[in-house]
Amino acid sequence: MPRPIVAIVGRPNVGKSTLFNRLIGWKKAIVDQQSGLTRDRLYGVADWRGRDFSVVDTAGLDLDGAKDSSRAAIEAQTTIAIDQADLIVLLLDVRQGLTPIDRDIAQMLRRSRHTVIVVANKADSPTERHFAHEVLELGFDEPSLISAQHGLGVGELLDRILEALPPADTEAGEETKADRLAIMGRPNVGKSSLLNALLGDERALVSPTPGTTRDPIDTELVFDGVPVVLIDTAGIRRKSSSRDRLERYSLLRGIHAMERADVVLLVLDASSGVLAQDQHVAGYALEAGKGLVIVLNKIDLVEPAERKPAFWRNALASKFKFATFAPLALVSAKSKEGIGTLLPTALEVVGQRRIKMPPNELNRVLREAFLDHPPPGFKGRRLKLGYATQAAGEAPTVVLFVNDTNLLHFSYRRYLEKKIRDRFGLVGNPIKLVLRSDEGSRNRPRGPVAPSTRKAKSR
Repeated sequence: MPRPIVAIVGRPNVGKSTLFNRLIGWKKAIVDQQSGLTRDRLYGVADWRGRDFSVVDTAGLDLDGAKDSSRAAIEAQTTIAIDQADLIVLLLDVRQGLTPIDRDIAQMLRRSRHTVIVVANKADSPTERHFAHEVLELGFDEPSLISAQHGLGVGELLDRILEALPPADTEAGEETKADRLAIMGRPNVGKSSLLNALLGDERALVSPTPGTTRDPIDTELVFDGVPVVLIDTAGIRRKSSSRDRLERYSLLRGIHAMERADVVLLVLDASSGVLAQDQHVAGYALEAGKGLVIVLNKIDLVEPAERKPAFWRNALASKFKFATFAPLALVSAKSKEGIGTLLPTALEVVGQRRIKMPPNELNRVLREAFLDHPPPGFKGRRLKLGYATQAAGEAPTVVLFVNDTNLLHFSYRRYLEKKIRDRFGLVGNPIKLVLRSDEGSRNRPRGPVAPSTRKAKSR
């Protein structure tokens, strides 16, 4: 089932990026006193009490200060963000009280039919909560008072978010039995042409003008007896080319489509190479626990020596070093070269997601890994493995019960992931390692760990 999406909405400089970092548990968004820094990298996954949900950090809304667009256009881009979300967090600054912009944003949200949680940020002490009563004038439920910077009240906010999200659907319908493949990438790399080539007809509108596809298009088919849903998405633009404010949220459309998929087919233009947004999309997919296939389209436009997988493996090694396990597919949607191999490759990745790792074998592999290459020590202590097991979930997840969850160095994490992958395959899929303490649940923090306190944990 797709993860629910929580969008953080508010005017500039109320702490949206700080709250975003707090919810996902690490410092991904840029935080600065200067307003308006949020442009890209708006997406993350939060995990609270065993449930994952997606968090989107939107750009600050300055309804009075828009110089390059009308008020209607700004409201339109906000509506796009709101429409893609299952829950809206309206963030305010409790120190400044309500502003006209806050009231205008609240009016927009009231017109939507989404659930809204009002959060008053920067309530660092009881003396800084004196404007909280004003928030009730907006007509929503009691606000949550928090300090995103210091983590105060964030645990309670997360509990409230989980209560407000749609319940997890435990009864999968007929549609969820189909393998779902999201076709994603930059504009004009040939996503819709690829869809048409896979279907053998002209289901999707194809145009040389970038940005023709505005909304995700679901197409059902049966391949070798397997039901498949292909999701064609709008191209994700780099920020420098997004003159239209509506395009800023093309990423949200893509994320919404990605969350409904098992595997992302990341389409690249073989004739133009890899750009930063290609890497960003791959990162989003893997962070969400989705399978990944890198599709080199327009292979008919390159030299014959560049039409071999070995060439592209070498060419992409530095660009996608975080996704070396992702299979490559070399195709031409125009000439149909390689098209017949794409669906089998993607469905193999789906199948690898469902591999069950026997506990005895999993523990044997990990214990041998610890013996062959002991983990590095830190301040006189060393990571010790008690037991490991595979967790239930859509993505391959291994839970490690250890003596201290702060002792796993990121390089050793990669080493363990490689050992697991060498034994069980899991081609095209990220492996999530979750650490649990053998000592039980005492001294758990009230909320997610602040980015500033995660230095030891990221070793």
